[in-house]
Formats: sequence, C-alpha cells, structure tokens
Amino acid sequence: MAPVPRAMMIAGLVAGLGTRLVAQATQTSDLQLATFDAAWRIVWETHFDTTFNGVDWKALRDEFRPRAVGAPRDSVQRLISAMLARLGQSHFSLIPAEVADESTADRVRGNGTAGLEVRMVEGRVTVSKLEPGGAAEAAGIRTGWVVTAVDAHRIDSLLARLQARPSRNPVALRAVINVNGWLGGRPDSTLTLHFLDGTDQPVVRTIVRRADPSLPVKWGHFPTFFARFASREVKVNGSRVGVIWFNNWLVPLVRQVDSAVDAYRGHDGVILDLRGNTGGVGAMVGGLAGHFTDRADTLGVSRTRTSTLYFVANPRRATSDGRRVAPFAGPVAILTDELSGSASEIFAGGLQSLHRVRVFGDTSLGGVLPAIWDRLPNGDVLYHAFGEFVTATGERLEGRGVLPDQPITVTRADLLAGRDPVLDAAVRWIVSRRGTKNPGGTR
Repeated sequence: MAPVPRAMMIAGLVAGLGTRLVAQATQTSDLQLATFDAAWRIVWETHFDTTFNGVDWKALRDEFRPRAVGAPRDSVQRLISAMLARLGQSHFSLIPAEVADESTADRVRGNGTAGLEVRMVEGRVTVSKLEPGGAAEAAGIRTGWVVTAVDAHRIDSLLARLQARPSRNPVALRAVINVNGWLGGRPDSTLTLHFLDGTDQPVVRTIVRRADPSLPVKWGHFPTFFARFASREVKVNGSRVGVIWFNNWLVPLVRQVDSAVDAYRGHDGVILDLRGNTGGVGAMVGGLAGHFTDRADTLGVSRTRTSTLYFVANPRRATSDGRRVAPFAGPVAILTDELSGSASEIFAGGLQSLHRVRVFGDTSLGGVLPAIWDRLPNGDVLYHAFGEFVTATGERLEGRGVLPDQPITVTRADLLAGRDPVLDAAVRWIVSRRGTKNPGGTR
C-alpha cells in the first residue's frame, strides 16, 4: 500500500475530529433538552396544587421548550429557573451540579467572614449586627452605618437592577442576599467597604476576612451551611430571661439548643431569636416545640397530592442528660424578621396558632413549602416543593408569613444607639408576666 501523504492524513484527522465534535454537541444538546423535560415533568407530577398556583403548566412548557432545543447548558439553566419563577412560590430552584456536589472541605477553604450582617433599614442596606471581636468590629465599623459599596459593587446600582426585575421576593430580601454574597470570600482575602457613618459622612474601611470558626454542615444538595449558635441570660428587675439564637435548623445544633433550654428551665421566660434564620430541617420543629408544650399538639399540616403530614409537638419530659422534667410552662417569646423562613415559620406560626407564644418583630419571609431534591439528567439538581403547609387553625403562611403579635420596626437610630427594640419588647413582656404558667395560652 502506498503511504498516505502527510497533508491527507492531517485532513482526515481534522475531519474525524470535526465529526466527533458534532456528535458531542448533538449529545450535549439532547442532554440539556432532556434536562429541561425532566424538570418540567417532575413539577407536573409532584406539585401539590394541580392548578399550579394558577399557572398553565402545559402552556409554559410549550412556551419555553423550543428555546431549549439545541441550547447550551447555561441557557437551559436560565430557562428552567425562569419557568420555576412563574409559579410565584418558594422552594422552587435549580442548583447547578458544581454547587450541589461541592465538598465541605472546598467550601471551608473558601469561607471567610467579614464579621457583620446587613438588613434593609429605612430603604437602605444597613449594618445590623457585628460579630463580637470580628473583622468588621476591629476595623471600627458600627451598626447603623449605611453600606454604599462592597468592593466595586455599588448598592444603588444593585437596587435599581432588582427593582427592574419583578420577583415573588421583595427587593429588600434580594438586596440582603446579594450583599451577603459579596461580603463572603476566601479567608485572608481583603474587602473594601464604603459606608455613610452615623452623621452620613462617607467612610471607607478595608478589612481582611477571617476564617469562619462555625461548624460546617452538608445538608442534601445545598452548599455547605455553617451552623452558628448563641445563648445568654438577660436580667431585668430581678427577672431572669434566657435568650437562644441559632442561624439555621441543622441537626448538629440540636444538642446545643436542648442544653440551653435545660439551662433556662428555672428562668422567668425564654426568648427564641429566629431573626435571620432562613430554615433548614423541618423534622427538628416538633422536638423544639415539645420543650414548651405539655401536649402532643398539632402545629400544622402539610398536604401533598396523595398524603397528609402532621407537624406535632413532642413533649420533652427529660433533659439532654436524662433527668426527668416537665416542659417549660413559662412565657415564651419568638423574634422574627423578613429573613425568618421555612422551618422557622412552621415553628413560630405553629406555636402562635396554639396561643403558646407571643411573636415580636417583623413579618416573616412567607416561604414555607416542604420540598425535596431530584437529580436531573445533566447533573443539576431540582429543588421543588411537593406539599403546602397550613397551621393548626388553617392559616396558610406561604406568601404571607407569620404576622407578629407585636410588630416592631427597627430604625437606623436604634442601630446607631446600639438598641435592640425587638428583644427589649420581648423582655418587657416576659417581665410583666413573671410567675405565670399557662401552657395553653401565654399571650
């Protein structure tokens, strides 16, 4: 056989490579179309509401599917997210495979904290909380300062973009989520923050993010959470009040929360601070509620297409170290804000419906649908609601939130002065009820 000329050999290799690339592109586009179809079908088969919250789900498929044909993965991700957004309900989202499969070790290496929290106060992104001894406090940053930029990210530009994009979630919530994302970064990396101080003078602070010492927790296909917990005692006019705070409903925090309740059993009241607690493991709700009710009362009901799940308080008659006790019967207050969501709302709204607690603060998030994960053909994960939730009195919290018994708006002046009017009101209420024990109704 005569040798193949070098030019012909190269041409043949190029042609073969081109054929393989076309085949791979076809397979990729088929995979992305299959991913779109799977996402649509899962919602079609599992959504608890066969009217799909008033959305014509079949028509939505017909509208979006043609754009998924031959589209790359990122385009299909945006299509699925846009389709889910049309439902106008919480607990529907697409989690990219690289996020769902991120290891805890990778997340820990990239998790630096600036040591501050922000909220929308009087229409502006404002420092609402500082970590004691954290990077922000060490840099002289104070609560009540208005954030105007994070590195190159201008807050006014962010708010303009969010206002131009309608969503089921308010601009205030979305702004806080975005800014919190900018505040994060690798430990030891620098962050430049621009503020208006207490006299509205421009101030710039450059800080170095510190490694987050909190416990990393991987839950399902979500990015790694960092579990945080704090408790303290407040003394006023001879009364003692236990205050318990935790950032998410995560199983590793159960022992700390239970131990804190045990420590405050002899106190005049207990405050559960759920501000900023966006939710977590709903199965924890019944156990914590059982610390404060002597009966196996129903907190609420989750209904799917085929079943009913009851959230029931499980009366706790033993301490975490095995001592026999009765559930705490004194006054219990719950603090909520616009970020209190999901499991926090089931807990607060459920106990509120039983008249076992008094809720202080702002209306909660209104995102309270039970949800599960499903892996899609391209490796992304669909997080989707499969049930609704109503309290024991039949109140639907989705889209409405838990309405506080005592609404309290935190002002910038409060933050600048170091005041916490929500906590202060709850303490005053407990002090006013000192010595009362009425587990059937503490309002």
